[in-house]
Amino acid sequence: MVGRIRDEDIAEVREKARIDEVVSEYVTLRRAGGGSMKGLCPFHDERSPSFHVTPSRGFFHCFGCQEGGDAISFLMKIDGLSFSESVEHLADKFGVQVRREEGDEPQRPRGPQRSRLVDAHKIAQEFYSDQLLTPDALTARKFLSDRGFDQDAAETFGIGFAPRDGDALHRLLTQKGFSVEEMTVSGLVAQGRSLYDRFRGRLLWPIRESNGDTVGFGARRIFDDDRIEAKYLNTSETPIYKKSQVLYGLDLARRDIAKSSRAVIVEGYTDVMACHLAGVPQAVATCGTAFGDDHARVLRRFLGDDKKFHGEVIFAFDGDAAGQKAALRTFQGDQNFVSQTYVAVEASGMDPCDLRIQQGDAAVRELIDSRQPLYRFVLSNVVSKHDLDRADGRVDALREAARLVSSVRDRSKVDAFARELASLVGVDPEDALTQVRRAEKWGAEDKGRTPSPEARRAERAAQAEQAAQPETPRRPPMPHLRDPRFAIERETLKLVLQYTHLVDRPADQVTPADFQHPVYRAVWETVLAAGGMLAAREDAYWVSKLPQTAPHPVVASAITELGVEPIRSAGEPTDTYVRSFLYRLLELSVDRRVGDLKSRLQRSDPSDPSGEHGRLFAELMTLEQRRRALRTKGFAQ
Repeated sequence: MVGRIRDEDIAEVREKARIDEVVSEYVTLRRAGGGSMKGLCPFHDERSPSFHVTPSRGFFHCFGCQEGGDAISFLMKIDGLSFSESVEHLADKFGVQVRREEGDEPQRPRGPQRSRLVDAHKIAQEFYSDQLLTPDALTARKFLSDRGFDQDAAETFGIGFAPRDGDALHRLLTQKGFSVEEMTVSGLVAQGRSLYDRFRGRLLWPIRESNGDTVGFGARRIFDDDRIEAKYLNTSETPIYKKSQVLYGLDLARRDIAKSSRAVIVEGYTDVMACHLAGVPQAVATCGTAFGDDHARVLRRFLGDDKKFHGEVIFAFDGDAAGQKAALRTFQGDQNFVSQTYVAVEASGMDPCDLRIQQGDAAVRELIDSRQPLYRFVLSNVVSKHDLDRADGRVDALREAARLVSSVRDRSKVDAFARELASLVGVDPEDALTQVRRAEKWGAEDKGRTPSPEARRAERAAQAEQAAQPETPRRPPMPHLRDPRFAIERETLKLVLQYTHLVDRPADQVTPADFQHPVYRAVWETVLAAGGMLAAREDAYWVSKLPQTAPHPVVASAITELGVEPIRSAGEPTDTYVRSFLYRLLELSVDRRVGDLKSRLQRSDPSDPSGEHGRLFAELMTLEQRRRALRTKGFAQ
């Protein structure tokens, strides 16, 4: 069995792996001042960016969910990799030769490694692409040609062909050393009476993550004798492929999405291709599922969507009933975007691929540019089902549309949608608002229906069980890390972690007892356990290793937070600026000791023959002298 990766190679990976490059494959980052960058956190859903990356120190930290770390831990968190897999991935990306020590490395208990599954898909994608050029793939090439896609387009999108014999990829992966488990878990090979290729005789589109890794395939039926009737056969859910979190074409579109603040959602692989080739490079598509909340979270990371930003999300639906149903679903989940949401539907119902074939590239661009607000499209479709020339038709249209408007989760939009509805139906705006509020009331009553007797009994049983539990003593609440009482502690630690090269001898006098906040005290203990300032001066990447050695996740999170948060100094701090905080921290610690001694002196008896009072007084004088010296040094800085 292979041993652990050598420490010097891990250090070289940390040195060469630029965290902004790694993170920007998953998140659109913008300059935030002070050498920091920020974007929407990939680990929780948010509308205002609280995710910060500091390239100079190799740290990321989210001030919303408290996730943080270096480039290695970022990959571990976002891709579910092990430490070794993350190091190997970054080593490959940044050109570091990884060596291993002799000896065993603990095995992961959970199936094949992610890197092996990705490698299998990479081999499969290259193999299928080569097969597209063979005589057996004539039907596949004709399918593409009939839709206006040439060989260059096929290469750009990595399109391939799966041989009809059903065993070619299995044989290739076996030759490459992949196990049966790796081939089947990846979804590339299936197990029946024997092993066989999951995709046989189909045209294939590789489905890639935003960083370009192929994690699945979409397979189109092109032969009449294909035993599987489904037009499209997609990769099943695997450890690396979650269809609710993947958008086809995002690897190609992500930079244009960020640059233009626009994303275009289409319904199929060929529609994505048509849009990109026609000059709409922001197009992406879901993979065999409806656009949902998880897709929205993925997309918003690249849009940079927040309360101060107003981009565009354009859904290019088909004009048929299915397209209208998709628009309705999107409208009900529209609050996933702060940006403006639009719909682009071609008048005759053609999708972007057919439109490009029949009318050319310019027509596709015009379709997207002729977008209309999503709410107007949806309400118009609902209202159009009713005869507005009749009074009862107008009433029915108003009632149905009002129920739809009342279901909108973003309450700030309800009144505006109600006024738009009034204009569409031809009624007074107040009548429309009244109907919407009535629909809201009915919806609330439905949600608040009386629970069943069984539900009430279950609730009473749960309450009784909770009451029977012994009451545990309550600990005092942990002070907030930003409590003003600990401002000097916080700023000192930020300077120590961010400007280690400026920290000199005063830091050697600092002990854990100088920190009153338990977390800050633990951070300093972690610093000392890692070798303190002496180790920091000898190892340029000492800070990036600290979170891994922290005794608790809260302490690790605090380290990354302190490592990226801007300091108070208006300009670049100097060594005198750093020393002033160190001296101030030490002075505050002496202040507390002076207060304790004064209290003890007041309680002591000057006539006590043991001399306790005199000893305390002498100690107080020494502390007062040290306090004055520290204050003088602090102000002198």
